Amino acid sequence: MSSVATPVKRIAALDLGTNSFHVVLVDIYPDGHFHTIDKLKEMVVLAEKGMKHQLSEAAMDRGIAALRRIKILCDSQGVEQILAYATSAIREAENGGAFIQRMIDETGIKAHAISGRKEAQLIGKAVKHAVSYDGETVLIVDIGGGSVEFIVANQAEVFYSTSEKVGVARMTAEYVSTDPMAPVEIKRLQAHYSDKLSDLFVQLDRHKIRTLIGSSGTMENIAAMVASRQSITASLTLNELTFSARSYKEFHQAFIKMNRRERLGEKGLDEKRVDIIAPGLVLLELIIRKAGIERIKISESALREGMIWDYIDNEKEALELDLLEREGAAPRRRSVFELLRKCSWHEKHSRHVTKMALQLFDFFQDELALPDGDRELLEYAGYLHDIGYYISHRKHHKHALYIIRNADLRGFTEDEINVMANVARYHRRSTPKKRHKRYRKLDKPLRQRVKKMAALLRVADGLDRSHYQNVQQLEIEDEGQSVTLYITTEADPELEIWGAMRKAHLFEQVLGKSLEIYSKEKGKVVDREPPDPFPEHKA
Repeated sequence: MSSVATPVKRIAALDLGTNSFHVVLVDIYPDGHFHTIDKLKEMVVLAEKGMKHQLSEAAMDRGIAALRRIKILCDSQGVEQILAYATSAIREAENGGAFIQRMIDETGIKAHAISGRKEAQLIGKAVKHAVSYDGETVLIVDIGGGSVEFIVANQAEVFYSTSEKVGVARMTAEYVSTDPMAPVEIKRLQAHYSDKLSDLFVQLDRHKIRTLIGSSGTMENIAAMVASRQSITASLTLNELTFSARSYKEFHQAFIKMNRRERLGEKGLDEKRVDIIAPGLVLLELIIRKAGIERIKISESALREGMIWDYIDNEKEALELDLLEREGAAPRRRSVFELLRKCSWHEKHSRHVTKMALQLFDFFQDELALPDGDRELLEYAGYLHDIGYYISHRKHHKHALYIIRNADLRGFTEDEINVMANVARYHRRSTPKKRHKRYRKLDKPLRQRVKKMAALLRVADGLDRSHYQNVQQLEIEDEGQSVTLYITTEADPELEIWGAMRKAHLFEQVLGKSLEIYSKEKGKVVDREPPDPFPEHKA
């Protein structure tokens, strides 16, 4: 196995928030990427009665109990270093230092209380690595219990960042006394937000922000509830989940009127947030309305992931990391290549197959009615189609499906991940069928796109049956009722022609045309079903 697939260090990033303690355990690799191996979230609610000057004994006891469980997890997984950052509730409490000392004495975990500005910086760094900005300048909003971080940025530059003491636990304690919130309480809260966030609204107007990216628990809960109501796919990941401002407003109008019992019945809402989430909805509605936000997108990466990226940047020399390939790459592409390197991909074969698959895509895109964005998905599916070998040769196409779906690929929607995974899965053996569970669960339009792209990938993969990049040039001719591929090869073409023709059925089905393949030197040289001369490479 390539050394690039061997991690150099295992660390944990622990976010000691006002509502919850959340740890993520990761392996760091030589090229500067990391892979999540485990995570744990403990709801502790340090500010159960609002943001007071003192943490209560009960709150500290809950925190210590949670940290003991986190420490057991880290020790059992062989974590070499725990990065622990304390945020609003601990840094503001007069006895916050005493709590940090209790952490050291009773659990062995040493925490650093970071400033709100540092917190915003780290959140911005995490979201940049997790979500595609599509060339936009966006507003990042991380709604915590004690504070809310706001970052105005594009993929290359941060224009504004701040942390304001308007978190949901704090605002609930100060402004909410009825259930559901009374209209007068909502108006007072809106006035408070407007006053505290006046500088932010100037920035939003200056940069003409239209996309809001939300991170952390409150925003994830809101997104999950909207997704449930809108029947948006969100079972695999919330990362890159996108919904319109109109969808949010419709949800907001209904939810803000609900009492506690009704809120508990809302799918996607964490029970421990049921009493404090309403101010978060009021904040989001105000920003959308005043700034003219058109869409909301979710990042599953937040402070913890920002801590890890910051650690990697600061320790790259000590860990002897090579970050050159990471710099400047968009989250989608960077995430795919991190996975490829981790799985010791068959690079020459996969690049060659992908090049031919994209040539077929470009030629038949209009005829197959495939959207422009599917070209990128086919490219990544082509690169990833053989990563199942990382688990075993047998059923490697099914292993590829599993790995892609569970790899925490960043920058993609859940539908996009499912499309790539299924296209890669169908590069060999059976063609897509509704009896296949993962394929059956896709919406019909997605199934059709998978079939069409898989058809192209299957033929391209067959054209490198030897895995030696024998096909030097591919020419395509569409004759109306048939398609002819002319190949120029470095060596004898028999195996490549046979490999492609035995996978031609789906291609012919989606196009409604017969396929023939000819060698430029030898013409048509094989039938469709000769014996496989290389069964050990069975495709």
